[in-house]
Amino acid sequence: MILIGLTGGIGSGKSTASALLAERGAVVIDADAITHEVQQKGQPVLAAIAERFGPGVLTPDGELDRPGLAAIVFNDTGALADLMKIVHPVVSAEIERRIEEQKATDHVVVLDIALLAEKPRPGLAAVVVVDVPVDVAIERLVRQRGMSEVDARARMDKQVSRESRLARATRVLDNSGSRHALAAQVADLWDWLRTLPPYVEPEAPSAASTSAT
Repeated sequence: MILIGLTGGIGSGKSTASALLAERGAVVIDADAITHEVQQKGQPVLAAIAERFGPGVLTPDGELDRPGLAAIVFNDTGALADLMKIVHPVVSAEIERRIEEQKATDHVVVLDIALLAEKPRPGLAAVVVVDVPVDVAIERLVRQRGMSEVDARARMDKQVSRESRLARATRVLDNSGSRHALAAQVADLWDWLRTLPPYVEPEAPSAASTSAT
């Protein structure tokens, strides 16, 4: 397999780029989709969330009230950190399981992860960043998702800066235009991705590099 990372800030259109890559034949491992799966009713993660944040984050039928939880964590750094401690290990384990399933194939495997810039993963052949100006992202969040501008900016402020994300990019997809324009970039990107070297298991850190000083 060829393993690449795909990331972008909220409102960038990362999911659209991911879908376009899937149409080309990529195997997409979507961290957001996995997060939704592990937060479903009956899952241990949802029980842990309800225990930490109270039954008010559940709907009357026992599902996660995502807007309600978001309103809590995106206005409280400590609450967001607590949520990440509950969700992140489970999602990470599932991502690694799906990567393991693809290792013996010749597929292009796309890790679609919003926090890739904050938490880089070793072994990637490339990091693709979907990029739009901040004002464009905010306008889309307000128009397409019904967020207030204040809420959109609050969520954006919780993510790594646009500049930091771009600094980690191997390739950038400019999504400030139309879907057609993005599709043309993805077509060119796909041809390039197919030329990249296959995945090589990263070496484990040596004892010397991991010991306390």
